[in-house]
Amino acid sequence: MPAANSSSSVPQRLFLVGIPGLEEFHLWFAVPLCLMYAVALLGNLGLVAAVALDPALHQPMYIFLAMLATTDVVLSCTTIPKALGIFWFHSRAISFGGCLAQVFFIHFVSAMESAILLAMAFDRYVAICHPLRHAAILTHSVIRRIGLAAFLRAFSAVVTLVFLLRRLPYCGHDVVPHTYCEHMGVARLACADITVNVVYGLTAAMSTLGIDSVLICASYGLIVRAVFQLPTKEARHKALDTCGSHICVILLFYTPAFFSFFTHRFGHQIPRHVHILLANLYVIVPPMLNPIIYGAKMKLIREGITRLFLRKPF
Repeated sequence: MPAANSSSSVPQRLFLVGIPGLEEFHLWFAVPLCLMYAVALLGNLGLVAAVALDPALHQPMYIFLAMLATTDVVLSCTTIPKALGIFWFHSRAISFGGCLAQVFFIHFVSAMESAILLAMAFDRYVAICHPLRHAAILTHSVIRRIGLAAFLRAFSAVVTLVFLLRRLPYCGHDVVPHTYCEHMGVARLACADITVNVVYGLTAAMSTLGIDSVLICASYGLIVRAVFQLPTKEARHKALDTCGSHICVILLFYTPAFFSFFTHRFGHQIPRHVHILLANLYVIVPPMLNPIIYGAKMKLIREGITRLFLRKPF
């Protein structure tokens, strides 16, 4: 195909439908979505500020938690404002470049969050299985290298998705039956074979989220074995309690992520509006609940946020 024809086959803008079949309920969806978005922003930004400003929270577990909160803010800010625009103002148009930016940030943040959850599992493993070496192993320098490695891995895996979408011809197809742009939803608009997109998308997901989830399970297997070797019931309970909030967050992230991923590719019998509703919950419920879960379970987090709001002005 000539370059000019290939260029002209890329739409200038796309139209996001929202939730197909439930358009009359869009206004009702917008109210709880807006409230959850506000809670997610307030909770995560407050958590990041507390960790940044409180020296007592400059420990590996809380630094990783601040990284997780940052990714949650990026994820919700990438998707929810546009969804609210669709629900409230029928603002369905989005530029093709803006759509690709959404694709990049949604999948990039998901890969980053998965890596951070793995790092947090490693932190818990070292803290419980090798407590005397914890400070020596997880230094600030090591944490920075872990963050950089997570960033580079996520970027290299996801940037290819954007190029794969950019190369496809769309032949005037410009309606996306979703509230935001994601890789397979945009790829299915193409009037060409998308086997490469399907295979690479599956490979990228398995090499990031798939491998991370297996390593997290392995870490917790070692943690559970070490915990049951502790001499007293009180010590075992205390060790497991430190992992409780992390396990809740892991389930909140991976359960809807894998459900959405596999239903998009193999769950053709699931109604489209169910898939899209769950996809919207995936980008807002974990960001909303994560700071609440950690705030409820971790005394230092509660105290740090309290000190943040009670901080005297200069």
